[in-house]
Amino acid sequence: MLVEEQSTDVGGMPARYLRAGTTGTPLLLLHGVGDNAFDWRWVMPALASTHRVYAPDLPGSGGSARPLDDYSPAFFTRFVAAFLDALGVDHAAVIGNSLGGLVGLRLALAEPQRVTALGLVSSGGLGREVTYALRSLALPGYGKLAVAWGKRRPGAAQRALGRAALVFARPRGAPREWIEEQYRLARLPGFLEAQLATVRAQVGLKGQREVLVDRLAQLERPTMVVWGTRDRVLPYSQAKEAFSRLAEGYLELIPECGHLPQVEQPERFVSGLRQFLNEKGS
Repeated sequence: MLVEEQSTDVGGMPARYLRAGTTGTPLLLLHGVGDNAFDWRWVMPALASTHRVYAPDLPGSGGSARPLDDYSPAFFTRFVAAFLDALGVDHAAVIGNSLGGLVGLRLALAEPQRVTALGLVSSGGLGREVTYALRSLALPGYGKLAVAWGKRRPGAAQRALGRAALVFARPRGAPREWIEEQYRLARLPGFLEAQLATVRAQVGLKGQREVLVDRLAQLERPTMVVWGTRDRVLPYSQAKEAFSRLAEGYLELIPECGHLPQVEQPERFVSGLRQFLNEKGS
């Protein structure tokens, strides 16, 4: 199934997104911090056989607008709602990875009529604990040094390989295309500054700032929690705790998988997600 690159205007901001599929119910895929919609290319063709799939670059990432004054989870939630409006999509199943999971969760809590089903994939906002690699960026001066180094060719290469070591259970198996995209992103003007601001808006020295696990029982839609058992960014104990709080929840723990199941184990990811969406008619 062909994946197309398109763009639209969201509240006066240009927004790039990937689209696949022409029939079926809408399916919205939200990426995490430091990444872009490219993370979903491994699963979009398969998902597009039954859904109309949309994967936007969140502001500050890839081809969407940057820099901005606000990179908070609340801002991203407003952006996603406006993005759906721009496409004329009234409601969709929403699947979010990492920061995208937190954004999808916030949308489902704030506007439940817009979300037919929710997928939390190694999601932010489900516990305080997070890797020190992100918490350290809250240190005064350190984040700016990391940005300055990451913009240079050797720094961009080091960042790409370092991220692979962090987010994949088996970094040597990280797709070459993913590594190349990480290098390209680091060299984009304003990208690293935007990612630093995004991380600092959600992560401090003590961990994640916004934790919504106590509100999971309020969800009015079926929710699937997907997590790699070797996630080095967010511990999979958060998946178990989240699942225990859901009124209508489904849990899938993927062995030998890190923070990006849709990239590292796409076939397993698609199989579980398809079953969940089919059972819920989403």
